[in-house]
Amino acid sequence: MSFVLVDTPRPHIALVTLNRPDRMNAMAFDVMIPLRAALEEVSTDNDVRVVVLTGAGHGFCAGADLQSAGRVPNTEGLTITNVARRSMDLLNDVMITLRRMHQPVIGAINGAAIGGGFCLSVATDIRVAGENAYFRAAGINNGLTSAELGISYLLPRAIGSSRAFEIMLSGRDVDAAEAERIGLVSRTVPTAKLLETCFDLAERIISFSRVGTELTKRMLWSGMEAGSFESQMQHEGMAQLYVRLTTDNFDEAIRARRDRRPPIYGD
Repeated sequence: MSFVLVDTPRPHIALVTLNRPDRMNAMAFDVMIPLRAALEEVSTDNDVRVVVLTGAGHGFCAGADLQSAGRVPNTEGLTITNVARRSMDLLNDVMITLRRMHQPVIGAINGAAIGGGFCLSVATDIRVAGENAYFRAAGINNGLTSAELGISYLLPRAIGSSRAFEIMLSGRDVDAAEAERIGLVSRTVPTAKLLETCFDLAERIISFSRVGTELTKRMLWSGMEAGSFESQMQHEGMAQLYVRLTTDNFDEAIRARRDRRPPIYGD
């Protein structure tokens, strides 16, 4: 049985599904290693313009698998300290791979996103929640820290520091309605329409130029790390000039608007 499925539900859209519903798609290494490989492969598929990430069954991802974490490869002869470090590096690599993907990634949050699953959801570029979705920073509930896999960096930037502190320190559930209200997700829809909504959004993104969407994603992420307002404006300006002066996209947009037709971008 494959624990990660990759499908093409519509042209230029890749649907990546965590496929261990009996364990609520928990982050066993048997799931995370093929997830990283699948994301890396999809990222280099030039036919794919948008990626949708979801979970099979009733959960998005339940975080750490408390029954069986699976086997970490290439750890023979290492001490438990080094195995632990390699394990965390492997999980971190999944988050970094998501960040580095050329394509925008839409998280279709179909159910529970707990602990590491919460982190995984926040690492996607756009999040759409089914009405049954909920989020929990569960580490604090298990005597650990809720700060893992970059969430202490991502969450305050997504919803503001005060809300992030409260959610991560209280370990409480955030349901889909609250997630939409505080900006953790862009919208909440009936679960039965979740994937259709994400695919429709993906098709709208695909209607624009590839270089335009990919650079917009890069600018948004780099803006979160920019040292200053002015430095980011300089960065954006170079990106805008790069597209404007090295492609026919802008002129094609004007022609298409004049001709009352969809633009055909050749980048």
